[in-house]
Amino acid sequence: MVALLELTKPRITQLVLLTAAAGFYLGAEDRVDLLLLANTLIGTALVAGGTNAWNQIRERDVDSRMARTRRRPLPSGRLTTRAAIWFASAITAGGVAYLGVTVNVLTAALALLTFASYVLLYTPLKRKTSLNTLVGAVPGALPIVGGWTAAGGSLGVAAAALFWILFLWQLPHFLALAWLYRDDYRAGGLRMLSVADDDGRDTGRMALLYAVALLPISLLPTLLGVTGAWYFFGALLLGVGYVAAGTGLLVGATPARAWRLFFVSILYLPALLTLMVLDKVAA
Repeated sequence: MVALLELTKPRITQLVLLTAAAGFYLGAEDRVDLLLLANTLIGTALVAGGTNAWNQIRERDVDSRMARTRRRPLPSGRLTTRAAIWFASAITAGGVAYLGVTVNVLTAALALLTFASYVLLYTPLKRKTSLNTLVGAVPGALPIVGGWTAAGGSLGVAAAALFWILFLWQLPHFLALAWLYRDDYRAGGLRMLSVADDDGRDTGRMALLYAVALLPISLLPTLLGVTGAWYFFGALLLGVGYVAAGTGLLVGATPARAWRLFFVSILYLPALLTLMVLDKVAA
């Protein structure tokens, strides 16, 4: 049972639920329908867990070669591949169906797209091109949109702004982590930018580029009438901090600066989402 839970990557699933819940609240026009929110989170959790499980199934050979991942359920032998496939398939299909029945078809379709883009595109591309990080940011940015549509929001400019905020936020976050574990990724045969970037210049340059791009995009919710002025100035301050952390990695890549960027990214997202929720403009 513990091995099955580990297969779902609970920490990542929790982050997915956080973004979906924020999207739901922002997409709700009047009061928040708590039953609908609960159904949204249940279905989203099942699909997210199944997606993570399928990722581990497809990368079990890679995980066995990496020090950071070789203790996972499949490479460690605590779980059979057959059991993992049955479990991952059941919760993924169950989650999509649950969303379709209890929420709406659009949200279910977005969840299915999240699964497909992560497992069928991002996962195999990690072995072929360093551009996999851009592809992997797509499924990471979809849950907030799924939360938005679950509450009745349309796929308009506001939903697109939320998507791009999550998309761009992920890139410095993942680049910093990939540079820190570049030896592990090299051993696993994964084509990350960091694998051929021991001095960290390319990683720092790209991390800063995405952090700079995120700053104006993060202000869009206020300009689109979703949030108020407090969010605008808070997002501006958070964005400057993210850019500063990215600048530090570009100036001189060290493990300490990479960890700083990583931790700043972890603080940035929940702080930004909290500001969105607290300063939402009433419909």
